Amino acid sequence: MGFVAGVVIGFVVGLAIIVLFVRNENTRSKLRNDLATTVAAFARMTVEDSRKILPADFYPSWVVFSQRQKLTWLNQHLTKIWPYVDEAASDLIKTSVEPVLEQYRPIILSSLKFSRFTLGTVAPQFTGVSIIEDEADSVTMELEMQWDANSSIILDIKTYLGVSLPVQVKDIGFTGVFRLIFKPLVNEFPCFGAVCFSLRKKKKLDFTLKVIGGDISTIPGLSDAIETTIRDAIEDNIMWPVRKIIPILPGDYSDLELKPVGILEVKLVQARDLTNKDIIGKSDPYAVLYVRPLPDKTKKSKTINNELNPIWNEHYEFVIEDATTQHLVVRIYDDEGVQASELIGCAQVLLRDLEPGKVKDVWLNLVKDLEIQRDTKYRGQVHLELLYCPFGMENGFTNPFSSNFSMTSLEKVIKSGANGIDAIENEKAVTQKKKEVIIRGVLSVTVISAEDLPIVDLMGKADPYVVLTMKKSEAKHKTRVVNDSLNPVWNQTFDFVVEDGLHDMLILEVWDHDTFGKDYMGRCILTLTRVILEGEYKDTLQVEGAKSGKLNLHLKWMPQPILRDSGSEF
Repeated sequence: MGFVAGVVIGFVVGLAIIVLFVRNENTRSKLRNDLATTVAAFARMTVEDSRKILPADFYPSWVVFSQRQKLTWLNQHLTKIWPYVDEAASDLIKTSVEPVLEQYRPIILSSLKFSRFTLGTVAPQFTGVSIIEDEADSVTMELEMQWDANSSIILDIKTYLGVSLPVQVKDIGFTGVFRLIFKPLVNEFPCFGAVCFSLRKKKKLDFTLKVIGGDISTIPGLSDAIETTIRDAIEDNIMWPVRKIIPILPGDYSDLELKPVGILEVKLVQARDLTNKDIIGKSDPYAVLYVRPLPDKTKKSKTINNELNPIWNEHYEFVIEDATTQHLVVRIYDDEGVQASELIGCAQVLLRDLEPGKVKDVWLNLVKDLEIQRDTKYRGQVHLELLYCPFGMENGFTNPFSSNFSMTSLEKVIKSGANGIDAIENEKAVTQKKKEVIIRGVLSVTVISAEDLPIVDLMGKADPYVVLTMKKSEAKHKTRVVNDSLNPVWNQTFDFVVEDGLHDMLILEVWDHDTFGKDYMGRCILTLTRVILEGEYKDTLQVEGAKSGKLNLHLKWMPQPILRDSGSEF
């Protein structure tokens, strides 16, 4: 009996083990199949699929989705033929570059030429290629290149003092993106009429200057002058939007040449909360602005001494050659006198983000480096007013900074002469002064109300009022005091006669009235460009310098254009 029972129990246990084993294997097989299916699905995923599944916030900062394809095959072939490229191209590059260096030669030098130029034995590496979809009659290709060269480049430098120095350019390190444009596409081999090439983006350009058998520091400023010459020559001759055109088929390719497409009007209004770079006192900030970083195309503001919240209110113009790729750069420095200025922070605005013919008012956070966005330290903000005016706009928009804006018929006759003929004879008889138009008018400001003002009184309220000031004329108005309110309503209107609307600004300061004085709460600063363009508008402004608070305004402009004498000769 016991034997039979043992057999039965053993059979049941064995059968259970077999069933569990089979079920476990089936489960594992299903999991393997599901995993294989998932892996296969991920393998078929594109970059766009990945971005749809997981937003950018879920990826670490080092993950970059690149649209560029690898060029291992090209690098292998380039390495093989590089000795022949070096021999063939060195003399050609030397002949082509020497006139450019002479054009940018520093004034302290009498001669700047190559005594030796070879590209070296290390070939550049192309790390990626991408095709840009833009125009139907062209093909645009971008090649990313990295080159740690061992070139042998020696400059023969002569000064006006008769000193001759052989300067070696060594340790060249370059990373950038070259753009090739094949345009126009034709039905004749090789199927395109010309090739344009340009350095689209310069990520890194490092090199070392060394005097052979001497010290370059023996002549003060020589090293900086030569380095600036090299960088300016590259920037002005090959950096995008500058492009070199190589005709392939006979034809007229003047439309491919670099041409201005518009004007960018920039008003540097102010900055706030700048980092203090001085140990004693406060920084002395000034701004440098450029679209192309060349000496003659860079603008510099005045220096505001001992101030971390400077107001500049300065206007600049920049010629734009390609609104889709160019950008405005603003760099704020602390003036250190005879010493080198120290960078406080920088910011940039992409021109493609601007709507043509419309004023854009922006506050930009300052960063340490525009290329590397790892530094999250707050360095302050800069306030800009931007207006992009393309040439040939057909929607009736007129650039307010143009001398013909808001001119009456009589003024146009006075400036240009009757029947469209320049009144040169009358000007010679009376004056040789040049006439220009300024925007004069009446600015009507209605201070409607304020919201959520900060508490400044011990009783948890405030007694706010607003002081309105025109910066240039210093004309002032003041609203009435509203007692015990953090959301005061004024509905008071004030008129200002403005002599130069495009270069003036309105400052609104919010104060708390006390029996024995007053407490500053914050301010708002407005330029007049928008109200001049639009004529009338309402807006809500954040109160600067306060923890909270908004100011509701209504502005109206009534133009009275006049002519003034600028004092400049024809």
